Amino acid sequence: MGRLQGKTALVVGAGSIGPGWGNGKATATLFAREGARVFCVDRNSDAAAETAGIIASEGGEAAAFTADVSRAADIEAMVAACLAAYGRIDVLDNNVGIAEVGGVVDCPEADWDRVFAINLKSCYLAMKHVIPVMERQGGGSIINISSIASIRHLGVTYVTYAATKAAMNQMTRTTAVEFAPKNVRVNAILPGLMKTPMVEHSAGLAASYAQGDVEAMWRRRDAQVPMGHMGDAWDVAYAALFLASDESKYITGIELVVDGGITLKVS
Repeated sequence: MGRLQGKTALVVGAGSIGPGWGNGKATATLFAREGARVFCVDRNSDAAAETAGIIASEGGEAAAFTADVSRAADIEAMVAACLAAYGRIDVLDNNVGIAEVGGVVDCPEADWDRVFAINLKSCYLAMKHVIPVMERQGGGSIINISSIASIRHLGVTYVTYAATKAAMNQMTRTTAVEFAPKNVRVNAILPGLMKTPMVEHSAGLAASYAQGDVEAMWRRRDAQVPMGHMGDAWDVAYAALFLASDESKYITGIELVVDGGITLKVS
């Protein structure tokens, strides 16, 4: 306990799309359990408030904020509000993402633009406005939540998701090099097949895997993983905790794969 004691963490995408634990919700809660003050941001105000409420009920310190993080004005307001509440930002966890099924031929241009705005532009904007804060403080840790879809085809075609996450990986690398002299660390986590509310509520994924049968989708996804089962939000949260903490103070620019071994397979 206390691995983040005295730190302020800004978690973008801290809510959950439905009942249960999404990656951002679990990460925000775990950060608080480890001593951080957590600024919980989500476009769904009720979801952000729920996460902040869980933290408060456990004796932690948290605040909720509503933002559309694909909009620069909302990002600026988010950073200003976090600084007003806590005075600093030691950790930025970019945990926003949507998955739209489809390839380059059948993906509508509007969907392409929307997914890029939500998945990639949000990460760019958050780093753009948080990094100067971290520079003034003498350092910080940024964690970008990517996906193994950025490096592998997983049996379902979602080109916008894969492309945005691949771009996030390279943005993580180049930003890590640029700001390493300022002690601002930038790393990515690449989750594998996870059992989360976002996946459960994705009609496109359920249709692609099992004609809309969610339970059948879970079984098929479990069978793809060498460990025999999907991961969950806490697997991502504990990886984020390591990268947020001073235990990883000499680590920057990595892609930490959390996938039960699936990317080791040929097929």
